[in-house]
Amino acid sequence: MLKWLRKLNRYFTSSNLKQKSNHSTSEKTETPLSSNIEENLLKIKDTFSNASDIVIREFEISTRVPIKAFIVYIDGLVDKDFVQMNLMKPLMIDINLSKADDEFDHKNALNIIYQRILTLSEVKKVKDFHETLDYILSGDTALFLDGFSTALIASLRGWESRNITPPDTDVVVRGPREGFTETLRISTSQLRRKIKNPNLKFEKMKIGKQTQTDVVIAYIKGIADEKIVEEVKRRLSKIDTDAILESGYIEQYIEDSPLSFLPTVGNSEKPDIVAAKMLEGRVAILTDGTPFALTVPYLFIEAFQSSEDYYSRPFYASILRLLRFVAYFISVFSPALYVALTTYHQEMLPPAMLISIAAAREGTPFPASVEALMMGIIYEILKEAGVRLPRPVGQAVSIVGALVIGEAAVSASLIGAPMVIVVSLTAIASYVVASINDTVSIMRFVYVLLAAFLGLFGIMIGAAVFLTHMVSLKSFGVPYLSPIAPIVTEDLKDVFFRPPLWKMDKRPQLIAKEENMVRQKPDLMPNPPKNDRK
Repeated sequence: MLKWLRKLNRYFTSSNLKQKSNHSTSEKTETPLSSNIEENLLKIKDTFSNASDIVIREFEISTRVPIKAFIVYIDGLVDKDFVQMNLMKPLMIDINLSKADDEFDHKNALNIIYQRILTLSEVKKVKDFHETLDYILSGDTALFLDGFSTALIASLRGWESRNITPPDTDVVVRGPREGFTETLRISTSQLRRKIKNPNLKFEKMKIGKQTQTDVVIAYIKGIADEKIVEEVKRRLSKIDTDAILESGYIEQYIEDSPLSFLPTVGNSEKPDIVAAKMLEGRVAILTDGTPFALTVPYLFIEAFQSSEDYYSRPFYASILRLLRFVAYFISVFSPALYVALTTYHQEMLPPAMLISIAAAREGTPFPASVEALMMGIIYEILKEAGVRLPRPVGQAVSIVGALVIGEAAVSASLIGAPMVIVVSLTAIASYVVASINDTVSIMRFVYVLLAAFLGLFGIMIGAAVFLTHMVSLKSFGVPYLSPIAPIVTEDLKDVFFRPPLWKMDKRPQLIAKEENMVRQKPDLMPNPPKNDRK
């Protein structure tokens, strides 16, 4: 036994050493730039060989003491007009018209260009070759001067980007219509417009050895818990992969329970939703190249809350929230309940309904459980086809599939008409809580199988196991089912009903920083004037 333990210890020790060595070799070592412009030019050309989109422009600063120079940028990521007017023109023409020409020499040329010639608002000095490459690949323009081991990085980005448009996933009747875009800086500016506070922090990092994707951690200092912020940084820094192409990659690397089909990381493409969650103490993660921002911690109750709830008066908003809970239970349990009642518990149905269902199912070759599984699979196929196909064709396929195939199946006595009604109601109800639609689809099939074997008893067992699993989940240290389990009395007022805004005077207790729980005065209920005019 001891011999086997020693072997296992040696195996794990060697594998850990290999992982550490691989990780260390993947990290970039510092390579200082050369003061010889020819060496820097050869390095750039060798690094970007066979890259047709790289533009290298060699020229000479024609001052009293001529200095060789060249710029490097990627075509399509910079604004060429800005390069010509704000970089090339000052160095080749305007410098001769200024008094700087008289002071120009090989010792102070870099400082004079940096401080007095370039009219750009964002210019950096970089001495490392790999850091310079990162800036070039990000869309900046690098300027190299002969005799200096420092490059000037000019921010002249200007690629084509999508305009700010209403999002397709978070549709509202009342509220802002703008959504995030694929350009990271536009997304951060939208949050800055919502929260005009210097405590709004954006911490930037790069993830992905090949893609070098820009990722921003956004939070409000003083409201967000520092432990949650540090945990987000820790999990993001542990990601060591080749590519991050969408925020969904990051979500799968940082979630608390990767083997659970319940999401523990929220996502949204509306700035007002993300801003509202940050004001409650959450942390947002924005990724370059995608309009979807992640928010943590994420609670189960958030799936039933809509931004429009807080833009409307509380009475109808509360009714809508209750309807979302009802729609959720319909979408999850209705096929399984139909299977259980028609297969095992016919005595629970009224005689007239039982006779009607029996007459409709007369001649159908499959039991109710097989019908439910078949219709569920057909519905998922139609939904996927409607999403993937071009929009006009997708709508036609959905209509043809729902009407023609359903009607033909009933007419051919392959599927009973009650099952078509149940599946149709389930499909409509599942889109009421669209943010967890994928989870609902999985649960629906599981409950149908349990109902097929054990009836209502199987559904109850499945619900108990599922509820136990939900109680055990956490999202960045916060219980997934809070404020229901554990019960937080103060936060229960915004669970099943939407209270008036003047009653929501405190932030969620398990999310926000303890020292900054109060977000408004407690006596803001509007009152009519005391001296009414008659």
